[in-house]
Amino acid sequence: MAGIDAVWAPVTGRFVRVTARIPLEHAEVARAVALDLVPEGFEESQDDEAVTLALYVDESAVESIETAFGAVDVADVEPGWEDSWRAFHKPARVGGLWIGPPWEQPEPGERAVVIDPGRAFGTGAHPTTRLCIELLARSERGPLLDVGCGSGVLAIAAARLGFDPIRAVDNDPVAVETTIANAAANDVTMEVSLLDGEANPLPVMATTVANVLLAPVERILARLDGGVAITSGYLATDHPVAPGWHSTDRVTLDGWAADRFERGR
Repeated sequence: MAGIDAVWAPVTGRFVRVTARIPLEHAEVARAVALDLVPEGFEESQDDEAVTLALYVDESAVESIETAFGAVDVADVEPGWEDSWRAFHKPARVGGLWIGPPWEQPEPGERAVVIDPGRAFGTGAHPTTRLCIELLARSERGPLLDVGCGSGVLAIAAARLGFDPIRAVDNDPVAVETTIANAAANDVTMEVSLLDGEANPLPVMATTVANVLLAPVERILARLDGGVAITSGYLATDHPVAPGWHSTDRVTLDGWAADRFERGR
């Protein structure tokens, strides 16, 4: 598994596996498109000529995928897929933390962030999540705001790293419920609320982290009063337009990037 944390949940309609073969020179753009189409996740494999993306969707989504990628192959999901997808979820170690699903175990003494991928929106293995944690690990500790918290993995990781207090917000009620559940499962205290980071007033915190797409990152940065901002969710070829902000650090992994910004110097 590569490209984006895979998260699937049972659906009531016909569930299918849609695959698209993309020339390598267009792979980065294709990954970003796939992320827009299926934020819940996709599979990826690669050979010398192309990358193959596999999207697990309800059949009603096939037309939009065909519009984005052209010719695709569609197949019914094989029996037992509900269990086999676990093979794609492996622990990651970054910033001194172990991040993984509940059926894997950290080494004794490791600081662990346990995220159930059956819940929603990412487990920590995706490069953008790992890059944000890497930047958080080398940032000054203090109050932190996670905008677009998804599963809560970044907010929970920040708590493990010593950030406090922590506020997590998302405009999706499922993400809010998921973050609350994951925080409780990890015995982490934080304030979680339903809030649109692109429209509602944002809490003022010393550090803000936003692992979303490029355009939302730019809109969120424009609405922050100051402090430090750690952003990701975009390709290494992308650079957020952030008037008034100064980039102090950038890290990349597997074609993705994360930035650390401070108000202009």
